Amino acid sequence: MKLFRYRRPSLKTLLGVTKAKKRIKKELGITAALKPFRWWTNTKRRVKRKVGYESDAGRLLRSGLPRPGGCLVVIGMVTGLGAVIGMAIHWSLA
Repeated sequence: MKLFRYRRPSLKTLLGVTKAKKRIKKELGITAALKPFRWWTNTKRRVKRKVGYESDAGRLLRSGLPRPGGCLVVIGMVTGLGAVIGMAIHWSLA
């Protein structure tokens, strides 16, 4: 399992709305009818994949190192709260 995801899943994806919509479109034949119109975007994606644009190294070059900001905020708050409680205990005992 990766430590950081490239993209966070949306709420609709987590609830299964996206999967249900795709299944309905496939059953109705909409996906097959629109297949010729996706030719250009699929070709672009294939070329990007071939040259390594979407590889881990390519993502690292484009956006830099992943920054776990949310985790650091929680760790900082817990550390600060611990320091405040420690000082309060120290002053009350003195």
